[in-house]
Amino acid sequence: MTARKSPVLGILGGGQLARMLALAAAPLGVRCRVVDGLADACAGHVASLLVAEWSDHARLQAFAAEVDAVTFDFENVPAETARVLADKVVVWPLPGALAVSQDRVTEKTLFRECGIQTAEFAAVSTRAELDQALATIGAPAILKTRRFGYDGKGQFRLKTLADADAAWTALGAPAAEHGLILEAFVPFARELSVLAVRGRDGEFRTWPLTQNWHTNGVLAMSLAPARDIAVLQPRADTLARALAERLNYVGVFALELFVTTDGQLLGNEMAPRVHNSGHWTIEGAHTSQFENHVRAVLGLPLGDTGARGVSAMFNWLGELPALAPVLQTVDAHWHDYGKQARPGRKTGHATLCAPDAATLAERLAALAQALGREPQAAPVLQALRAMQHA
Repeated sequence: MTARKSPVLGILGGGQLARMLALAAAPLGVRCRVVDGLADACAGHVASLLVAEWSDHARLQAFAAEVDAVTFDFENVPAETARVLADKVVVWPLPGALAVSQDRVTEKTLFRECGIQTAEFAAVSTRAELDQALATIGAPAILKTRRFGYDGKGQFRLKTLADADAAWTALGAPAAEHGLILEAFVPFARELSVLAVRGRDGEFRTWPLTQNWHTNGVLAMSLAPARDIAVLQPRADTLARALAERLNYVGVFALELFVTTDGQLLGNEMAPRVHNSGHWTIEGAHTSQFENHVRAVLGLPLGDTGARGVSAMFNWLGELPALAPVLQTVDAHWHDYGKQARPGRKTGHATLCAPDAATLAERLAALAQALGREPQAAPVLQALRAMQHA
């Protein structure tokens, strides 16, 4: 009998997403090899780590010869690096999908071409263009860098037109290199994300919609399935499918959406990778986003994306809270990323699962109190109460 060859998946980027991809790959008999510029990258704790810069094409091509497919764990891997590797080994998602997500103007233009409505926006590269954009879009508005902004970084909110000088002082320098985008402020009711996966054969699946809450632009809590899923899920799935097919996408991605006060869905951003708001799927879904991403990029059959019940996720930033209260809670799951803590840095998460909204609310309230995290959990508890009375 011929022994089955263990596939090797290469991952560009060695953060917590690569770490969780490697952990999901192992039960499938898939080994992972990670590339990162830092020797202490946390994915290196669970997978083979190559320390190399993105511009070191010779070492990256040698890396390509050792793996069966390549993917990435964050969208700021240079698209050119992905293209160089694509000449040697299959890269999923395609480098073109990575490039689109790296420029907010290109991304939102693509959204509209795919039938995904967005807030009004305009490209800005000079102070005069900012004034012109404000004259059309008005205030309030948000000025953002076109590239390299995430988790609330590279943004300035203009409450009135009088804030234009301050906004330009804050972000004028990045404008000279990569440009800016001015977006109309959206008076949204909720923030949702649809996590989707598309296989090499074109099979497309989504997980139940996730509702998200942010603090200072960084994800604080997620709840899945979201309220009103029967109404919103088909619409969100249609938008995500259009995007995936346009990009010939393979793997998992997240489409972040605003639900406006009148019930419309507006596209905010796309993440061409596994996503923070999908961490609940590890314990809360039949197949996690990480396992399905590995399956997709290696050409394996996709797994069931249905939810097992209802789940809430705490995102931990900086110092981790006490471990014991989580471990003492029924169906609560702790994830330490093995990263050195510093203010604002994602260092772990915890997911709490339950069979229904009422049970989850009871467990969540008790756990939040034990952790001293009542303010963080409060909006999720409010949403769970609304689900119970719907």
